[in-house]
Amino acid sequence: MAPVPRGGTIAVTGAAGFIGGWVVRGLLDRGYRVRACVRDESDAVKTSFLKAMPGYVSGRLTLHSADLNNPGCFDDIFKGCHGVAHVSHVNDYGNAEYIKGVCDHIIKSVNESDSVNRVVVTSSIAAVVSERNFDEMVKRPVIYEDRYPDQGDPRLSGYSQSKQQAEHTFAEAAEQSGMWDSITCCPADNVGPIQSAHQGDRGPWQGLMKRMLLGECNPAVHGYRPWHTVDVRDTAAVQIAILESVMVGNGDRYIAYNAERIDVEEVCARIDRLLPELGYATPDLTEDLDEAGLARRRERRAVYFGTDLRNDRTRALFGIDYRELDDSLRDMAESLISVGGVEPVLRPGFSLKRP
Repeated sequence: MAPVPRGGTIAVTGAAGFIGGWVVRGLLDRGYRVRACVRDESDAVKTSFLKAMPGYVSGRLTLHSADLNNPGCFDDIFKGCHGVAHVSHVNDYGNAEYIKGVCDHIIKSVNESDSVNRVVVTSSIAAVVSERNFDEMVKRPVIYEDRYPDQGDPRLSGYSQSKQQAEHTFAEAAEQSGMWDSITCCPADNVGPIQSAHQGDRGPWQGLMKRMLLGECNPAVHGYRPWHTVDVRDTAAVQIAILESVMVGNGDRYIAYNAERIDVEEVCARIDRLLPELGYATPDLTEDLDEAGLARRRERRAVYFGTDLRNDRTRALFGIDYRELDDSLRDMAESLISVGGVEPVLRPGFSLKRP
């Protein structure tokens, strides 16, 4: 199918979220008209940052209440749109019947729009590699777009199963329709700046850094594997590139990843190096695992470091120039403090310079 026209109209589901908010901003920066879908347009806590964007004042950005659990909620919103960036999270990962119902009613709205050419489905690298099957990672260490974990494997998480289910459901529906295509973006672990305080309480990565800034850094939390990082702004750039590209095809997948990985305790330790003026009091990084736990974690980390996660396709096809990890971590820390209102633990003699 055709890509979206420059300056066209794009609907973004989950627009108040960490990724969705940056997709909205990126689309506006490139001259598109955006229909931002949020659960409750009147919820100022989650939507004020969208209304503060210049496109909202001019009318190029509009906000729409649409709870994806309600069939038909996107019917009117999608009419006249050229593309849909489907970023929104569902409420019950692992519930195949529920996931099917949500996908089906969104697809129905796409079909009835009579205008949508392309849908970008936000998935995850969790749909590319089984995070709980370490034997499978040893046998198939190269992680790229054509790789799928075994959906019949009981070790596959409900999150991974649901992401794969959505990918397949949208691609099959698009093929059956013949009027639009569905392309998948599989982001790695999103880091980078939040745009609204509520985003600091959501998602594992910005939430973990928030806890670090508050003085808690327990490597046992998500410590069994490194963070495979991507700046959230680059994830948004990949999604927009997919909407615009004439080179993609229905059912294609693209991994958003900056080719850098880092252990959780190193993230915590690096904050002070990146922001020495802040005076961050790096918490005690002593492990609270027993020897068996430490050995198990070392073994699992070794498996992950033996894998090779690739970003070849997004670099080659879209020319994505991924941000450096240090820039992403610095921007995430500063935004959690300035936008999120976090009061970090500081060394004696240091204080925040609030306006």
